[in-house]
Amino acid sequence: MIDASESLPPAVAPLVDPAELRTWVMLNDERLLVLNKPGWLVCHPSKNGPWSSLAGAVREEFKPDAIRLVYRLDRETSGVIILAKTEAVGSRLGKAVLQQRIGKLYVALLETELNGPVTVNQPLGPDPTANVTVKSRVVAGKGSQEATTVFHPLAARNGFTLVGVELLTGRKHQIRAHAEWLGRRVVGDKLYGPDPGLYLEFAMKGWTERHSALLPITRQALHCAAIDLRPTGMDYLLRAPWPEDLARFAARSMNLPADEAQKLIDAFVAEKLPARPAME
Repeated sequence: MIDASESLPPAVAPLVDPAELRTWVMLNDERLLVLNKPGWLVCHPSKNGPWSSLAGAVREEFKPDAIRLVYRLDRETSGVIILAKTEAVGSRLGKAVLQQRIGKLYVALLETELNGPVTVNQPLGPDPTANVTVKSRVVAGKGSQEATTVFHPLAARNGFTLVGVELLTGRKHQIRAHAEWLGRRVVGDKLYGPDPGLYLEFAMKGWTERHSALLPITRQALHCAAIDLRPTGMDYLLRAPWPEDLARFAARSMNLPADEAQKLIDAFVAEKLPARPAME
């Protein structure tokens, strides 16, 4: 059950505050705008106006000549998000994403304790049993795609595990679907968690008593910690710190202080994305 002191998400997501938006900026140069996205905001434009999405708010606040999301993060996934400021850069990085030449590292909190690295090499496709079309699952056959995820336990305590996650492929909901297949779901996941009905219920009614009873945190505990553009010939290694809401949960439920968690995450990133010159 969630901590009574934690504020519950409203039925309708709040609009982006322009002043707060500027605090998310990690990099803003002639080619890229890089933000540390919070875990309550959708990336793509929504029906609720420009300030209800990351892309819309960026267009309103920064008024770029061109802007293109290089990849997306789910609404409840926080961390590094990159927007290209020219069509040429957008096309270049878009191709790199398709060719899997952009390095991505995530961190997550999983249910149960994981005591050693686990590689999941299982195809993903639409879940034929789900009542929503967005849900994926491990499934073979028509419509499935090869998918490989590596989970590296960084700390395992009190029935939870802080993991660093490598994506060797880039499929929809890959981390969450593979964690579900392992039986070690991402903490707070409304779609791949204890009851997938929580996802639609939240979309229609907002946070309910059932959410409070079944989920220990108000959003999925998944964070994009680092993006490496150096394999594309652009000398950027972009990192977003461990977010405050997940840090509070880990400190409370795992006895894992924020500074200790950040050191573990930093070491994971340094190991998987070591310092090296850009590939021109």
